[in-house]
Amino acid sequence: MRTDMFGRISRRRFGQLAVAAGAGAVLASAGSRVRAAEPKRGGRLRIGASGANASESWDPASWGLSAIMNLAGFGCVYNHLVEIAPDGTLTPELAESFEPAEGGKVWRFNIRQGVTFSNGRTLAPADVVASLDHHRGEESKSAAKPIVAAITDLAVDGNAVVVTLDAANADFPYLLADYHLVIGAAGDDGKVDWDQRIGTGGYTVAEYAVGARALLARRADYWKSNAAWFDEVEILAIDDVAARMNGVMTGELDVIDRADIATVGRLADRSDLIVDEVTGTQHFTLPMFCDVAPFDNLDVRLALKLAIDREEMVQKILHGHGRIGNDHPIAPANRYFAADLPQRAYDPEQAKFHLKKAGMEGLTVDLHAADAAFQGAVDTAILYAEQAAKAGITINVIREPNDGFWSNVWTVKPFVTCFWQGRPTEDWMFTQVYASDAAWNDTHWKNPEFDKLLLAARAELDDAKRRGMYGEMQKLVSDDGGVIVPMYANYVSVRSATVQRGEHISSVSGLDGSKCGERWWFA
Repeated sequence: MRTDMFGRISRRRFGQLAVAAGAGAVLASAGSRVRAAEPKRGGRLRIGASGANASESWDPASWGLSAIMNLAGFGCVYNHLVEIAPDGTLTPELAESFEPAEGGKVWRFNIRQGVTFSNGRTLAPADVVASLDHHRGEESKSAAKPIVAAITDLAVDGNAVVVTLDAANADFPYLLADYHLVIGAAGDDGKVDWDQRIGTGGYTVAEYAVGARALLARRADYWKSNAAWFDEVEILAIDDVAARMNGVMTGELDVIDRADIATVGRLADRSDLIVDEVTGTQHFTLPMFCDVAPFDNLDVRLALKLAIDREEMVQKILHGHGRIGNDHPIAPANRYFAADLPQRAYDPEQAKFHLKKAGMEGLTVDLHAADAAFQGAVDTAILYAEQAAKAGITINVIREPNDGFWSNVWTVKPFVTCFWQGRPTEDWMFTQVYASDAAWNDTHWKNPEFDKLLLAARAELDDAKRRGMYGEMQKLVSDDGGVIVPMYANYVSVRSATVQRGEHISSVSGLDGSKCGERWWFA
């Protein structure tokens, strides 16, 4: 059977490509020790989530950090060909099964039968082709363009979609779980009108206020009988962490993401609240433009990397809810994490050495920060300025408004605060952010050796060789790249004890991979 074939491939070729920490660790609280009841339907789930975005769009090509699009669009309205399950494994979704040919250069996705869109029309392979094509082409500005750029042909073969790549890619099915690559309904013109919000997911959009609120209503005809338990899901974009914490503590909200890590420990004794904490791939970053002075000088970049005390950052900013980073995006949870790469330490004297190599006695730079980037981003910038001063580096912290940070500051200003959810596979993360032509290359770093290794590792089926390639890429980013990665942050969320979930919780992103609306239920 094709599903058996998928099983054999996943073990032999893919290994454990998913995040190893897919089964998240839950903070000790009275409520968390209660065994979850069997799922049942009903109720309105009220979610308070960070990521207000007044410029958001239902076009998935534009999706970035938006509470509404992440939790409503990706998590409730649409499905994907494949899904990363809460335990970190890759499972078929709209693709009933899939199988490779030609060593992973060709992939056949067999489309699930009997699935309907919210407008009543049956899902067809042409919808898949149109949805993926939306992100392709020279004119595409999609953040997923680097993923689909490898596709040379999309063909319908009966009830299957056959994808031909420019080179073999053992990870390709994982890449199709990217949250931009949702499947919408194609029109008569062969294109998807995303403004119609017609998906195959468990909910439809009942009410919507741009960047502020979405109310979703459950579909009675949802093809998944074991999902979408709530009658309604209400998503409120609330950037203020104090407001989110107050909302869940007073019962006005049922679930919040990105809890206040400075105070969340105080909830441990409350029987009415449950704190979930999961270690995954989320990391905080300080990207700098490698094509803008003074960051175009490698010694300046190294000086800035040596002038940050990562241990102090983890303790004072994350309150211990994370671990130190090493100036590259691959987390310890990833399969090919380079554990043998020497950890960069705080060394003000060595930082001064590199400044002298750059012909400088000192350095002054502006760092643009807002807590919209991540909770504690402004405090991170201020603490970094204190640490860097010992290396003769003056960092002027410029506090930016939270509203519009992702559109007006990130990828616009040359040195900013930022965070990434990370990705389950190394290729996925590197392709989207660190390849020279990546749509989200927020450091403008271009390294031909890195690009060459990226292509080679993607097609390499020998595990040992692949590990070596990804290790070298991590070293290149750490030693030459334009990003400072001081720390990996745990996902910390709070829910009412009335809200239940399964045994595992996804580590791909917060709130169970942004799918709490589909996966959770009321007791």
